[in-house]
Amino acid sequence: MRDFILATARIVVGILCFVVMWELLVRLLEIPPFMLPSPARVAAAFQDRWVFLLYHASLTAYETFLGFVFGVLAGTILALAMWLSPLARRAMLPVILVTQALPVFAIAPILVLWLGFGLASKVVMAVLVIFFAVTSTFFDGLRRTDSGLVDLACLYRVSRLKELMFFRIPAALPALASGIRIAAVFAPIGAIVGEWVGAKGGLAFIMLQSNARMQADVMFAALILLALMVLTLRFSVDALTRRMVPWQLED
Repeated sequence: MRDFILATARIVVGILCFVVMWELLVRLLEIPPFMLPSPARVAAAFQDRWVFLLYHASLTAYETFLGFVFGVLAGTILALAMWLSPLARRAMLPVILVTQALPVFAIAPILVLWLGFGLASKVVMAVLVIFFAVTSTFFDGLRRTDSGLVDLACLYRVSRLKELMFFRIPAALPALASGIRIAAVFAPIGAIVGEWVGAKGGLAFIMLQSNARMQADVMFAALILLALMVLTLRFSVDALTRRMVPWQLED
């Protein structure tokens, strides 16, 4: 509890210092509000339109959560399939690499064209952004199982499936946890990119509309909500993965 309080206090102090420097910068350099609004203007915009902002933030949060869950599931299943079947690995690996080589902004318009402006295109975009991190880290953990555990599995002549279930998956859980932590940071990017290309709502939709109307204070309020969403998701995933691998030591 003491460590949690200290960590929270450091975060709060860091945020307050950043806000003070931001306010001083705007005042001293006399930056126009349409270019860089002051923290006071952003706070006023949030106070005036908090219902509107929170509604659209909830849309982005829902898209991000679904994309994160499905992306982690897809990455985990792909990694398991690639380890179990060399044929599946040879078939899927080029497809996986191609999806990561293409820029997300190039894929997003196609997904919107195929799936429309609704929820599906945003969730699929988030899945495409994050599943590779989960797949690559988990698959690498499955392949790099301690040789002593592999020898033990061979000694007992267990089947390949039992070797996976009782030896390789437990040993690869720390690698999977690392992939999930990475996915938690990048999941909102997929949802935002999907909204940026075409959406009926969401934080990116607000930012586009505000930018067109030169309402920089509303755009910054949406950005702050997005940052809070990313931090909340990351801290939640950190707590979850620590429970998933309690034996893994952390500095």
